[in-house]
Amino acid sequence: MFTYQKSGRYFAQIAEGLEELAKKELEELGARDIKPGYRGFYFSADKASLYRINYCSRLLSRVLAPLLRFDCHSDKYLYKTASNINWPSLIDLKSTFAVKANVSHSNITHSQYASLRLKDAIVDVFRKKTGKRPDVDTKTPDVLFNLHIQSNKATIYLDTSGGSLHRRGYRRETIMAPMQEIIAAAIIRLSDWNGTRPLVDPMCGSGTLLCEAMMNYCRIPAGYLRKKFGFTALPDFDAKIWAAVKQKEDSRIRDLPHGLISGSDKSEEAIAAARANTQCFAQGANIALSVMSMQNIKSLANSVIVCNPPYGIRLETDENMKDFMKQLGDFLKQRCTGSEAYLYFGNRELIKSIGLKPSRKKILISGGLDGRLVKYRMY
Repeated sequence: MFTYQKSGRYFAQIAEGLEELAKKELEELGARDIKPGYRGFYFSADKASLYRINYCSRLLSRVLAPLLRFDCHSDKYLYKTASNINWPSLIDLKSTFAVKANVSHSNITHSQYASLRLKDAIVDVFRKKTGKRPDVDTKTPDVLFNLHIQSNKATIYLDTSGGSLHRRGYRRETIMAPMQEIIAAAIIRLSDWNGTRPLVDPMCGSGTLLCEAMMNYCRIPAGYLRKKFGFTALPDFDAKIWAAVKQKEDSRIRDLPHGLISGSDKSEEAIAAARANTQCFAQGANIALSVMSMQNIKSLANSVIVCNPPYGIRLETDENMKDFMKQLGDFLKQRCTGSEAYLYFGNRELIKSIGLKPSRKKILISGGLDGRLVKYRMY
């Protein structure tokens, strides 16, 4: 038996700053006995809960099932130990696989070399038994294994998510510097928006915040468009339980009232991309989209405003950025009476340029950006 089968425990990877939100989401989806770990949580789950967490989580990066834990002081011992694992119970010759490794404070110092030694062990097991070997596919593998070695303690995991859960499947079109889906989902959750007021993104880009708001309101599982999940490769995978979980979650999906969610952008290209992405879902047809600059919007009163304003990647100089942020602050003060605004600053230095007093700040780190989500109340 593999380690996860004995313990019933898994590990959820989480982006920095999302720990509190992600723990609550894990509890809601059926995880038990949740304990903190490095950049994530260990938790217990039955099969239905494991499948549900992967299918519905908007905030987790991935969920890993530990196969084996062992002391690992050399690459030779890594290879020898991994060679004793029953790999044919996890993959077959028709499946492709990949190995990702992370190494710290250990005798094995290079992550890439560690992943190569584990890959060698896997293919050599197949060669000895069958004379053939499965292929490696680093981009879209059928099965993804993770190797973590810290202080000469190794754990080999199977990625039950089958790749990062931020890949929802709706990003058909994109523009420069799109927001990551998990960060967008966190912003929607932190806004406490429940559909009683309109939600608006006046600089929507390719529509990531709009898609996450729609999926949240309509109760569309985050993995609704994903083609596959890694948990189907587990030797004890139960197709009937998975079908039941999927059917139950899909039955909760509801329609989106027309105009409840809307977005605009001064770029025609951005709105075309937003339209392509939102209409991956039937409900997306009810999202109102328009080509319009912020300066031409007459009013966004009594609304929830979510926005990822342009920062250094999109605007050429510091003066341009500071001037734009001042215009944004004036727009919120003068035309958004009674609204709440949740603005994500990829460059937190720009917060002081907006000229408004924040009512709350939250660290959200994304793609190397030490960002801040800032809440403003427009009285």
